[in-house]
Amino acid sequence: MRFDIINLTETELAALTVVQMKMLRTAQQKKNDLVSKAEKELKMFRALTLTAGMKNSTLYGEKEAELQKDVDGQCAVIADNLIYNMSLNEPTTDGDIGGEGGDEGAGYIVDYSLSYNERYVIVRDYYLAIEDPNERMALYTADDTAKKYLSSYYTTLYNVLYTYSK
Repeated sequence: MRFDIINLTETELAALTVVQMKMLRTAQQKKNDLVSKAEKELKMFRALTLTAGMKNSTLYGEKEAELQKDVDGQCAVIADNLIYNMSLNEPTTDGDIGGEGGDEGAGYIVDYSLSYNERYVIVRDYYLAIEDPNERMALYTADDTAKKYLSSYYTTLYNVLYTYSK
């Protein structure tokens, strides 16, 4: 995912905690949704102006400027909330950032908009970072979030982690 909701260098991006990364991903998704919605609305408006015989009208340019102003304003609010929440290193409780059903107690990103393969890699990497194989397996088998988050991939990852514990 390309992050352009706020300016971050590669070093700053790599230094983000799991919670901060989740907040960044959520804010970026909100921005992407706003931009996509505005583009669809503008496309529909363009079709309406063309069918009404107003090809050379200034209405399209005015509508484009209006939509861009709205998107920029909403993105500025999202970015301000993101910067504030990242400085606290925790999402707000009112759902502005990070309120998409993720488990804040998990040590990995819980983002249901990711594909199952991406979820699998995130959870696998998290558990493989635990060096003690007995502790790793005990934590994984007790992780109810992973069961729900990975669905049928949970058993596959269990088998992979088990082979590493031998």
